[in-house]
Amino acid sequence: MSINNLDPNNSMPIHLDSLSTEEKYMLRCIQIAKNGLGTTAPNPMVGAVIVNDGVIIGEGFTSAFGGSHAEVNAINSVSDTSLLKSSTIYVTLEPCSHYGKTPPCADLIIKMSIKKVVIGLKDPHEKVAGNGIKKLEEAGCNVQVGILQKECKEHHKRFLTFYTKKRPYIILKWAETADGFIAPEPLKRGEEKKPFWITNAKSRQLVHKWRSEEPGILVGTNTVLADNPQLNLRDWVGKPPTRVIIDRSLKIPSDFFVLDGKQKTIICTEIKDSSLYKEGIAYKVFDFKSKLPQQICDMLYTEQIQSIIIEGGSQTLKSFIESNLWDETRIFKGASCFKSGLKAPKIEGRIQEQIQVLTDQLTIVRND
Repeated sequence: MSINNLDPNNSMPIHLDSLSTEEKYMLRCIQIAKNGLGTTAPNPMVGAVIVNDGVIIGEGFTSAFGGSHAEVNAINSVSDTSLLKSSTIYVTLEPCSHYGKTPPCADLIIKMSIKKVVIGLKDPHEKVAGNGIKKLEEAGCNVQVGILQKECKEHHKRFLTFYTKKRPYIILKWAETADGFIAPEPLKRGEEKKPFWITNAKSRQLVHKWRSEEPGILVGTNTVLADNPQLNLRDWVGKPPTRVIIDRSLKIPSDFFVLDGKQKTIICTEIKDSSLYKEGIAYKVFDFKSKLPQQICDMLYTEQIQSIIIEGGSQTLKSFIESNLWDETRIFKGASCFKSGLKAPKIEGRIQEQIQVLTDQLTIVRND
């Protein structure tokens, strides 16, 4: 039997018959942790499972930011807490050891006398970074680290990238025709500013699902001027991402959707005159002559945006590719042909998966 999901967030095939018992419990932690995708940031989406005598007696995943962590939710789900003293808790990431929005999870594990703790990964955050493990061991807990480590790293890729590379996890996304164009010639568009669809409705809905999973979405000036996109969640339910718009000279008309103030929006510009700024929109001033992608990454890090989807246009995508500032690319190839127009970017990397979405083909490429 294998577990495999067509979603890029769960695309690693795992054969259950090759796993040890402990690995199966950790896999369950990863599965339930995905329930927090899109809601926990800047906290990691952790999963926790409590096992007693071969039976799962409690499960939990990280609540939306500001709420309880996975370990707390798992412990609170146990109906007979007297069993905790003879139980093992499995968790995808090292339990925290510091006070934040909530008390340390390591302290609660110790308080409830859980003697064995199995951890997928050590937490790279400077406030944890082994201190949770140390605290548990000093309290007499049997701590095991590194179970399904590869899979836990994949699951926590956003959080790990943010704290080890000091930038968000960057997902590039575009749709191209069968003959390799991402946009038609301007004459084919007509006068109305709206997207020119290459993909089918199911693929477009999937993109809206992805938007609900990442805290940020970025596009360039030309894409906004050509398409007047909303960059929201019309086809999915969830929290809309922060819109990050590159608008060097503030060319975008004030009545365009990205300036409607309906969701948080950051404009990246070189214009310092705040009298030209629209109320309710955040403006960040950049030097457009010097490594703009890196400057944007630095700003996103400061803003605590742990991951972002870059949806276009061609020049924006190319600038991040050429700067090698990307982690994953999701490319839809539609069935139609333009014969001429704006060519799709070229990218090199490891093809992780190719998926058929009705008439479209989705290719996931990783920057390993």
